[in-house]
Amino acid sequence: MTFPQLGSIPSKYKKIAIIAIVAIALVIGVGFFTRSKPVAVVLQKVERGTVEASVSNTRAGTVNACRRAKMSPPAGGQIAKLLVKKGQRVHKGQVLLELWSNDLRAQERLSQEQLSTAMTRVQEVCTLAEAAQREAVRSQELKDKGFISPQLLDRAVTDAASRKASCEAARGDIEQSKSRIALAQAGLDRMVLKAPFDGIVADISGELGEYATPSPPGIPTLPAIDLIDDSCMYVSAPIDEVDAPKLKLGQSSRITLDAMKGRTFPGKVRRIAPYVLDLEKQARTVEVEVEFSELAKSENLLVGYSADVEILYASRERVVRVPTQTLMEGNRVLLYGSNGVLEERKVTTGLSNWEYAEVLSGLAEGDQVVSSLDRAGVKAGARVAPEEAKPAK
Repeated sequence: MTFPQLGSIPSKYKKIAIIAIVAIALVIGVGFFTRSKPVAVVLQKVERGTVEASVSNTRAGTVNACRRAKMSPPAGGQIAKLLVKKGQRVHKGQVLLELWSNDLRAQERLSQEQLSTAMTRVQEVCTLAEAAQREAVRSQELKDKGFISPQLLDRAVTDAASRKASCEAARGDIEQSKSRIALAQAGLDRMVLKAPFDGIVADISGELGEYATPSPPGIPTLPAIDLIDDSCMYVSAPIDEVDAPKLKLGQSSRITLDAMKGRTFPGKVRRIAPYVLDLEKQARTVEVEVEFSELAKSENLLVGYSADVEILYASRERVVRVPTQTLMEGNRVLLYGSNGVLEERKVTTGLSNWEYAEVLSGLAEGDQVVSSLDRAGVKAGARVAPEEAKPAK
């Protein structure tokens, strides 16, 4: 193709041609420099995997010990022996604290001596009773032969019966002495505080020489010793009443602690409160207890830690899923097309959680959807350029 020489074109046409060429160049230049650049977006691939449905607590839960005893001696008295310290581990039955009890110990010794005397007395009286009984038998034989009178026989029989009664009375004194010993020992037991289970001493209220008193009815007082069994821990957390029907005993759970960021502990539901808490200015909730399934000694979990629980009530494997963050209002996603243009797609979802949502229809395995929805210019019809997602910290 050849273009005519400008020299052969009339001058007025030359000007028109030059103007047209300049205008076309300007339009091309403006279009080149003002054309929109593709929007950088992060894409997530639709894939198959496991989707779990769960419920979580509405407010922070609290780590508690399965067994915790805030103990005081059953009786009041002066602290004579304090045999443990804060933070010390103790065993079941170990003596923790003793009150002054010299008077009770003296009563016990007196009762022991009375028992010894009563046993000696029984031996003496019962021996005489046996001898009187033998004498009564011989008197009967002599009476039958006519050697003694009936009056002598009657006297021998009466004496044997009397001594037998004395023997029985002496045996009764032994039982009384044993009862007095048991009473004294019961009093001593009330002056001693023992560990009801293996655990760790969390706190002690009182020092040697101070007076310890049991808590009167309706008047709470500080316990002498606070004992915690840290071999078993659970989280008590409130669950919204709407989610309560989904809960069952034994359901698997995940526990996270504010004090241990990035750690997750397995657990299971051990108790669901049989009532709904109706507190003013708060949502109605059900108290749920989730026990730690595994508790390593190295974890150093402390009673009172704040915790959150995620209770799993349904799970499906090998289903098509998308990250929950890619879903927009109305269960819509932005699908990355083959030409680099975004397309809005309506999807039907099934089970979902904070991480993934199950896709029942609308997407296929291998599709790519946008997860960076908060960026400017990200909308249906926009031309985009994929950007590699940054690895999670």
